[in-house]
Amino acid sequence: MSSSLHVVVLAAGASTRLGEPKQLVRLDGRPLLHTMVSRAVALGGHAVTVVIGAHAQELTQLLRHSPASVIVNRYWREGLGSSIRAAVASLPPACDAVLLMLADQVAVTSDDLKRLASAWKGQDGVIAASQYAGTLGVPAIFPRWSFSDLMTVRGDHGAKAVLQHHADRLVRVPMPNAGIDIDTPEQLEQLRRSMQPEPSGEIRIVPLEP
Repeated sequence: MSSSLHVVVLAAGASTRLGEPKQLVRLDGRPLLHTMVSRAVALGGHAVTVVIGAHAQELTQLLRHSPASVIVNRYWREGLGSSIRAAVASLPPACDAVLLMLADQVAVTSDDLKRLASAWKGQDGVIAASQYAGTLGVPAIFPRWSFSDLMTVRGDHGAKAVLQHHADRLVRVPMPNAGIDIDTPEQLEQLRRSMQPEPSGEIRIVPLEP
């Protein structure tokens, strides 16, 4: 991976629909945020930032031994856009691109992130976005020329508006794993029933019988 790519894990939400901090939910014996940050670090090394907001004290403690940097978005209640702006504003000057990913995309593996980075690398002027469930979204890699667009995002729409605005400059990377959510207790229970740990330490999601 190029050292100019920085990975950002967006983890500031309050998980109101789930009823408990999803960042601390244990899957295969590990807190979800710990797992996702480990996958980000597998790609980015020390070039990883985690944006937290709600439950900041607990999450800071959880990440105290991680090589990732942690920033607190005090405006997290404004929505995902505020965390994206905080992340972009904190990027080092030498950063050529940022990979944005969500802390609750539990099925996204290290290999998925590496495929995304490979699709972007060496292609000047493009954004590499994940394609899943009939849409485009994060994980996605945004080059420096798009940082000003990311700084304009508002509310809870995230980076999709930027992807739509630059639709003619996208590399689309199929990533079905990115479409798996755990926003509700029912989704979390279904996910737990569909998980199969792999020897590599990753979690494979298998289809459930109807």
